[in-house]
Amino acid sequence: MRRVAFIGLGRMGHGMAGRYLDAGFAVSVWNRSKDKAEDLIARGARWATSPEDAAIDADAVVTMVADDAASRAVWLGANGAVTTAKPGTLAIECSTVSYGHVLELARELHGRGLVYIDCPVTGLPDAAASGKLTLLVGADPADLERARPFLEPIGSSIRYFGAVGSGTVYKLINNLMGAIQIAGLAEGLAIAEQAGLDMNLVLESIQNGVAASPQVLRHSKRMVARDFADATFTAALRHKDAAYAVALAESLLADKPVMGRAAVEAYARAKQAAPDDDEGKMIELVSRPK
Repeated sequence: MRRVAFIGLGRMGHGMAGRYLDAGFAVSVWNRSKDKAEDLIARGARWATSPEDAAIDADAVVTMVADDAASRAVWLGANGAVTTAKPGTLAIECSTVSYGHVLELARELHGRGLVYIDCPVTGLPDAAASGKLTLLVGADPADLERARPFLEPIGSSIRYFGAVGSGTVYKLINNLMGAIQIAGLAEGLAIAEQAGLDMNLVLESIQNGVAASPQVLRHSKRMVARDFADATFTAALRHKDAAYAVALAESLLADKPVMGRAAVEAYARAKQAAPDDDEGKMIELVSRPK
């Protein structure tokens, strides 16, 4: 039986860990708060007292945590997974982290005999729970083939971008574009409201126009209705991802205008106001009271 250690049971990680149970893997889980693991434990997962404990005898360690600091802590910190992970263990990082962190972590883990798979994902929590995520992979081709049995339970599509780090580069591009679109949508809708336009007509026009990306389609009705009950991605996470992306842009596009800076600044304000609120609440920062 294949053995997986899954670390990080947030909105996405919880469903992903459940997919390994569905697929018949032996699963050990760790999260900062045990309450998020209770139903997984009831389904057969082993609760680990630390990332170090989770990694014992694992064939693959999969992490889905918030940022660079959390990733470094669960891999390399006190009681980190690397302490007990056996040589040859697959180290599958699904978190959205910075490009520099990916390269540094890959070097550290490779030096300790682990096989690093750069594997951020796209998709919402319902896709995580149903195994329909898109996996954005950067890895040695042979390592990817070895990792496939551990990737297929969580993703319906594997997009291979090349060497370690390339999956993260694309993920940061993707999330930066999302931040720009959502911030631009909020500003556009606020303008329409203050100008007195028929908002039903505005929504219809947006949803059938050239700007109708999946992000725009998902957020436009919610923004107009101020309905954020089904929050899936927070202002703090969007700010973090956009900031990582802009840092990468500034390193690769020296002396060029980086359009994403405005989105980072907008989400810095949203994060300061309410870090755990839905990212779509951006409209409340740019509009006047209705």
